Amino acid sequence: MSDFLAEHWLDITTTLLGLAYILLEYKASIWLWLIGFVMQALDIILYYDKGLYADCGMEFYYIAMTVYGFTTWKWGHKHNQKNDEELPISHFKKSLILPWTLATLAIWGLIYWLLITYTDSRVPLADSFTTALSFVGIWALARKYLEQWLVWIAVDIVTCLLYFYKDIPFKASLYALYVGIAVFGYVKWRKMMKPSETL
Repeated sequence: MSDFLAEHWLDITTTLLGLAYILLEYKASIWLWLIGFVMQALDIILYYDKGLYADCGMEFYYIAMTVYGFTTWKWGHKHNQKNDEELPISHFKKSLILPWTLATLAIWGLIYWLLITYTDSRVPLADSFTTALSFVGIWALARKYLEQWLVWIAVDIVTCLLYFYKDIPFKASLYALYVGIAVFGYVKWRKMMKPSETL
């Protein structure tokens, strides 16, 4: 048992932090960003050790986005937001859909090329896909867009399968749980939206 814990302690620790993170996200609590910062720092070590180089690199972006997300949720401002009101949940702007889709495809292609050219990755397609789509997901979360949950559902399904394949069982199980929480999170956030934002 001690050998198993010694081998998987980082997986277990980041899984527990990830569970706290998603529950705070579900509640739309600003404290998710603090937990996320610690989790992502540890994930850098975990993913590098497991050869998930795109995921490892993505964690540096995530760390930067935890700072951006915290400051945006704390001091950010949206259209029709009152001065004393916290950043409201709103819809992803339609004008951003095409640019973000094109950017995601370009990032996916670039990361895939980097992985097959410069690393020994055995899962470049899936690793680059989840990384590219996560760029949009974390940014949409930082802006408190409802549709960020839909992005995470796609990321979480692929990541769950990928992590089971790469022998990161605890984290893989967490991502399976994330899928369900993301569905409920979408419903909860939609109910939390102001009536003017639900249209």
